[in-house]
Amino acid sequence: MAYRAPDRITDRKLRFAIVGCGRISDRHTDAIAAHRERAELVAVCDTDREALKKASTALDVPGFDSIEQLLARSEADIVTLCTPSGLHPQQAIQIAHGGRHVITEKPMATRLVDGKKMVAACDEAGVQLFVVKQNRLNPTLQLLKRAVTKRRFGRIYMVNVNVFWTRPQEYYDSARWRGTWEFDGGAFMNQASHYVDLLDWLIGPIESVHAYTSTLERNIEVEDTGVANIKWRSGALGSVNVTMLTYPRNLEGSITILGEKGTVQVGGVAVNEIKHWEFADKDEDDVKVKDSNYQTTSVYGVGHPMYYDNVIRALRGEARAETDGREGLRSLETLIAMYTSARDARRVSLPLEY
Repeated sequence: MAYRAPDRITDRKLRFAIVGCGRISDRHTDAIAAHRERAELVAVCDTDREALKKASTALDVPGFDSIEQLLARSEADIVTLCTPSGLHPQQAIQIAHGGRHVITEKPMATRLVDGKKMVAACDEAGVQLFVVKQNRLNPTLQLLKRAVTKRRFGRIYMVNVNVFWTRPQEYYDSARWRGTWEFDGGAFMNQASHYVDLLDWLIGPIESVHAYTSTLERNIEVEDTGVANIKWRSGALGSVNVTMLTYPRNLEGSITILGEKGTVQVGGVAVNEIKHWEFADKDEDDVKVKDSNYQTTSVYGVGHPMYYDNVIRALRGEARAETDGREGLRSLETLIAMYTSARDARRVSLPLEY
């Protein structure tokens, strides 16, 4: 009989496997290692034999060249997908049918219909689906989230998000799936996915979007640059500006919120520095601003270990999943609305009719 992960695991370590041994996988193996008292990595999987051998040897765990073999020969409780985005749906569904919980990197899918199929498959199989949103756990954004929750801004008037990074042609040429519609998505879908997530998570439900995208320089199917105007149901207005053409290196990943009683700008290369923090009323969080800042050259932030802590606690029955499949669908819907707007040259209202 095939192994099926228990609903709650409290009497032993949770067993993790990782599918995809590329550039993001190290973040996940390090995060699992940070919780070695409660979690362990038991397998890796990749279709690239060289990458698989390297990872298997370095991590001292069995390596499998297919998900079928992984499911048949390992007792992983939960499988993390670090594969191209367009592969996430079929792989998540396969893993769910194999009785294992699923973690998927962002974006959970490149099409909304596929994201919904992932959620339905995990529901049907009785397993949990987690979507990686580690930026939410950056200390700077946690402080900002508390300010919004406490209504310190009063009425929010305007929100601006900038993602000014660079991805050279060599980056896209490094793998055939990069820069494709089917497997990757463009600057909005791939690189700015976590920033698009902030629009709903911090500010609230979106009423409509109007976007433009362009492929100005890179030889790819998808956009290397995009802009979008946003209107929230609250009446707030905002914009998202994204490019992978910044010279000569990553410059800025930021969010600015302007409200009735407060102004905050969180910037740095990846929302890692609070540049401005000013409110009409004082609060105990004001003294925490300096300590929340951190230096980094990575756009991934420092949230992966904290993200895995929530996953572990959720599977132990100690907490609810903070970013489950349905939460992942919210930002995916916004992304699809942006692409629909850019394609059809029109304003697109949310929620989408589908």
